[in-house]
Amino acid sequence: MQSDYENILQVDGLSKYFGGLAAVSNCSIKIKKGSITGVIGPNGSGKTTLFNLIAGNLKPNEGKVHLYGEDITGVASHELFSKGLLRTFQIAHEFTNLTVLENLMMVPSNQSGEDLINAWFKAKIVNEEEQKIKEKAFEVIEFLNLKHLTNELAGNLSGGQKKLLELGRTMMVDAKIVLLDEVAAGVNRTLLKEISNSILRLNKEKGYTFCMIEHDMDFISRMCDPVIVMSEGSVLFEGTADEVKNNEQVIESYLGRRTIIEKEKN
Repeated sequence: MQSDYENILQVDGLSKYFGGLAAVSNCSIKIKKGSITGVIGPNGSGKTTLFNLIAGNLKPNEGKVHLYGEDITGVASHELFSKGLLRTFQIAHEFTNLTVLENLMMVPSNQSGEDLINAWFKAKIVNEEEQKIKEKAFEVIEFLNLKHLTNELAGNLSGGQKKLLELGRTMMVDAKIVLLDEVAAGVNRTLLKEISNSILRLNKEKGYTFCMIEHDMDFISRMCDPVIVMSEGSVLFEGTADEVKNNEQVIESYLGRRTIIEKEKN
């Protein structure tokens, strides 16, 4: 491990087996602080399982995960949340019957109002805390250009708007690294531009580190450096987007296969 923790996240020899089948096999990656790292690969290459292992949704059979040098292997997702490691999903997980504002206000943990005793006898403290959280939520809404949807039920949002809301949820806490799972999937080009601009602003203005699974190579090329290519549960190649596109192993394993499929469809 580096003494200055240039790598905010380090995965060493991670493996996960399901019924004897290795979904992730001796996988090692490093995520540099302040980077936007892309993870690509064919379906079944282990990308989502890797994210689930890092984010505490699954426990590995072998290997270690370190966050800023701390061993977080197998630590539950809610504990990692408090450490600043957050994860979004391909299908957004919003509270459908709450407004955009209310969804954001639900994010911070250990709120005073959650304790019945505080709600009864420390109403002033509860109200002051709630007001600060609401102000933070309004700041997030402004940042993401969602002001026109402040009081809209989250269940009524489009797929792209829900993913913007998920991004906003990461802004309600002290996020250090955010794992994004196919943020571009099913999103129209206009909203995708909004999402990509928000990610870039969070990275440059607020120092967020991102690691994203994505199939859209154009999106990856614009957003990510480096790009990690996975195949059969481990890292096949790592480099810039241009290096990935021109690597023979990657073309044969992933890009070439995708190109053939697209040609067959046409």
